[in-house]
Amino acid sequence: MNLNKRLLVIIAIASFFSCSKVNTVEENSFMVTADTQTARTLTTLAVTNNEHFETGTKTSYTAADISLTSGIWNLNDALLGNSASDRKNGTQSARVRNSGKLTMKFDNANGAATVSILHALYGTDASSTWQLWYSTNGGSSYIQAGSTITTSSSTLTTASFTLNISGNIRFEIRKTDASTNRINFDDFSITDFGSGGGGSGIKKFLFDASQGETAGNADWVIDEDNSTPQRIPTPLQSTVTASTVETYWTGALSSWGIALAKKGHTVETLPSSGSITFGNTSNAQDLSNYNVFVVDEPNIRFTAAEKTAILNFVSNGGGLLMISDHTVSDRNNDGWDSPGIWNDLMNNNGTVTNPFGFTVDLTNISGLSSNVLTGNTTNPILHGTEGNVTNLEFNNGATLTLNPAANANVQGLVWQSGFTQNNTHVLSATSTYGTGRIYIVTDSSPMDDGTGATGNTLFVSWSLYSHKALFMNASLWLAKLQ
Repeated sequence: MNLNKRLLVIIAIASFFSCSKVNTVEENSFMVTADTQTARTLTTLAVTNNEHFETGTKTSYTAADISLTSGIWNLNDALLGNSASDRKNGTQSARVRNSGKLTMKFDNANGAATVSILHALYGTDASSTWQLWYSTNGGSSYIQAGSTITTSSSTLTTASFTLNISGNIRFEIRKTDASTNRINFDDFSITDFGSGGGGSGIKKFLFDASQGETAGNADWVIDEDNSTPQRIPTPLQSTVTASTVETYWTGALSSWGIALAKKGHTVETLPSSGSITFGNTSNAQDLSNYNVFVVDEPNIRFTAAEKTAILNFVSNGGGLLMISDHTVSDRNNDGWDSPGIWNDLMNNNGTVTNPFGFTVDLTNISGLSSNVLTGNTTNPILHGTEGNVTNLEFNNGATLTLNPAANANVQGLVWQSGFTQNNTHVLSATSTYGTGRIYIVTDSSPMDDGTGATGNTLFVSWSLYSHKALFMNASLWLAKLQ
């Protein structure tokens, strides 16, 4: 089965089971670490791509590229074995010794939700260990997926890995114990991640770090990685469990990211080197690959192309979570602060004026407000699955002015304490644009969890009042889960 082909109908799934090779794809489980287990029945319809190691000939351990059904692989200290001692599902499998590797020399363009691999001991060899690594930059660098696997049985069993990564991806299997004991590998299977976030209940959240979110004293990222946020937070999301503490990652938004990961969703960072695009197939982090885009207090003005990309993303069904701060909060001293940047997006985009129906006021307020929208007990953000919202605390934030004439769907959710619930003195609001959704809050304090780069002054607010319920409900609403 070619890695560029897709199984699009149930008949195609049936054909897999009628072949001599057994399809051993894991169910779409998004909260497990890599583990070894026996093959199980396919229970969800997913696009799956395989390499069975049935084609090609390589009888020497000398490193060489070899053409297989899926594409070119490099086998280093590895060969294709078909002897009685080779454990295989079919006529042959890959056999690896010492510190050998099996390396894809091509990308799977549809990303990877899960990967499964059959493995067993060759002949009567003793136990050995190995790891799965992946690359999203054409093999320039690799990241380990899951944990180290120990092969201790001469019966083929399945090692399964959950990744949930979009865009181009390639893999490398590495034998790690350097012993002469040999391992057989067979039936390497990738379940495509696809566009827009895998399964219907699993959503992808992209947290922006390309617009100066770590400038000055800011740390508005899910994992600050020594002040240089990377695409994939570390430790890997696949190691997050129900008992993982919310400070497992280090960044002022790390608790938010961990909370989403615990619910099985995927979180990534758009690093400072990343590009905000929509519909650019050459960009692995194109917004079309995500459900929700979170931008917390941008300090770099969006370019014309970035504004177009953001509007198109929302118009085509994406969720945009906008966070502003108070006026005169220019952390990188470039003449632009977040209120000005958000207003520039909405009023100077070359497409439509005030598409979301609100503007950020140039104000600076603090206080605790319980002035939450009344008369609506079913609002999915204020009364969603994550709890009821009763308070919102600002520590130097701005306010909003709503303009229903520009967008009739704009809706205030929380107002400044002591003010009438109308179109002014708004602290938090929602809107829609095209088939997408928007949520905005005008202070970057409420979601701060107090972790971040050494020397930054941060405060714990995420766990206070009903902040966690507010931002988790908003996240799920933007992802169209409530």
